[in-house]
Amino acid sequence: MSSPDELAGSALFDRLTAAQLAAVTEAVREVTFAPGTRLFDEGQIAAGCWLIRDGQVALETAIPGRGLVVVQTLGPGDVLGWSWLVPPHRWHFSATATGAVRALQLETSQLLALADADPALGYPLALGLFEVLLARLQSTRSRLLDLYGSPRER
Repeated sequence: MSSPDELAGSALFDRLTAAQLAAVTEAVREVTFAPGTRLFDEGQIAAGCWLIRDGQVALETAIPGRGLVVVQTLGPGDVLGWSWLVPPHRWHFSATATGAVRALQLETSQLLALADADPALGYPLALGLFEVLLARLQSTRSRLLDLYGSPRER
């Protein structure tokens, strides 16, 4: 279990009250991943959300004829994993620790239960995750444009 202070530094939880933050803290534990650890694979059922504290995680996607391509690298302060919130609850990328990683893992089944029980907690939590999603999509779009931009523009 973590302290509310560890979560308070994340923009994901900025909209939560102190009591809501304390409730969310009950669904958090610290985890570590060795270099090369695959956290999840594209297409698998999504469960889990991590706040990266140290290290980096590569988000990858399979591209026909090119194999796995890194579309983004996440590091300290970044949120990994939002697909658990949105049906059909499948990972849209694969994630691999590129070095040693220390993170806070949010037990998403507990978060969903908290959100269902208290919409005043669920709504700001969902907004925070959608902000993460939007930033991730914009970053991925930029990365894919770099990879596949028109040869005339290079």
